[in-house]
Amino acid sequence: MPTSVAGVFRNGKIELSELPDDVRDETPVIVTFVPAAVDLRSCGIDASDAARLRGSLATFAEDWESPEMDVYDDEMHAAPTMPNGCG
Repeated sequence: MPTSVAGVFRNGKIELSELPDDVRDETPVIVTFVPAAVDLRSCGIDASDAARLRGSLATFAEDWESPEMDVYDDEMHAAPTMPNGCG
């Protein structure tokens, strides 16, 4: 089963936020560069709005992170976004 680990690209190398226990040296990887975080203020969302949204969406987190939902990732990444990243 694939293992996902967050990290950052710095000075030409990927620095992982944690080392997975079950992955050996020389294991092939695929690296996906994700866009920088969306500036919520440019989308008209202030800190209190963001907190309220986070709280209301928390109930969906467990379902959304389940492996069965991976099929929606492809659809989401294929959808066009607004120039400011808000859509």
